Amino acid sequence: MYEHGSRLSGSLMTVFFRPNTLGRARLGIAATRKIGSAVVRNRAKRRVRDLFRRHRPAEPVDVVVIPRRELAEAPFERVEHEFCGILKRRQRGNRG
Repeated sequence: MYEHGSRLSGSLMTVFFRPNTLGRARLGIAATRKIGSAVVRNRAKRRVRDLFRRHRPAEPVDVVVIPRRELAEAPFERVEHEFCGILKRRQRGNRG
């Protein structure tokens, strides 16, 4: 996944993308112990799943999000803005 896809980073997360042949987008989350306790990791994962439900890419792609420690505590609007910005940057990159 990591070798064959594209990667975009922000201050709250790193997102990897790789096209798939399944006809739909899929999400993976890699929340390591560096983020914090299980409570903090689970909060970060819930937020990422909610973002993916709200802003699921239309094309068939595998998306792996690696949240940073700050993602769990940042206001949701900031997290959503960054995720949408990463998706837009990816779309611009695919056109050119």
